[in-house]
Amino acid sequence: MKYLIVNADDFGASAGINRGILEAHVRGVLTSTSLMVNMPAVAAAVRSSRDYPALSIGLHVNFTNESEGPVVDLDDDEACRAELARQFEMFGDVMGCLPSHIDSHHHVHRRRNLLPLFQDLAARHRLPLREHSPVRFFKRFYAQWDDDTHLDWIGTENLIRLLEAALCDGVTELGCHPGYVDPLFATLYNTEREVELQTLCDPKLRAWLTDAGVALVNYHAVSSLAADAMAS
Repeated sequence: MKYLIVNADDFGASAGINRGILEAHVRGVLTSTSLMVNMPAVAAAVRSSRDYPALSIGLHVNFTNESEGPVVDLDDDEACRAELARQFEMFGDVMGCLPSHIDSHHHVHRRRNLLPLFQDLAARHRLPLREHSPVRFFKRFYAQWDDDTHLDWIGTENLIRLLEAALCDGVTELGCHPGYVDPLFATLYNTEREVELQTLCDPKLRAWLTDAGVALVNYHAVSSLAADAMAS
């Protein structure tokens, strides 16, 4: 069986991004999101998320705030360890629960010196860490490379083509960044977010997933799916 988690990064970054993420969940195929606990719209994100219990919410660790520069020196392991622990604790304080999974802004957890810190945290709390769990990560739904923007790449037809080639049995996470342009949030990935939102809400995408036998799930389903796989 093919299962797909559609996870939006940057929840809490701005009002426009919050609105886009929730719209993609209600009207589209989005099943999960990752919360930035040290951004201006986090309180609004937490409040609004209470109305959507089917939306799993993970921790989007933010060491590289786009509007204010690095939160910590990424080469300072101890500073990063302390900030990682602080943000994990902040998530619990604002959400009242553990995150459903862990990932990071700008994928800083991929850095050789930081990956062990993230792996240790995820292992201690038995949480999936992006690219280091049974959930495969599909990262190609993104419109910027070579200093240019490629909006056709994040259109519905191309996403279907990419998923058709990539999906296989098991659980896959599709990473995405839907949202509305927000003048209060400075980001290089801007109008692309609105195109992603349109794609994720396109009925043609949901119809293709149904026809292809792909079941939409959130991160809360991962442990039960893993247990079922072991039992069979």
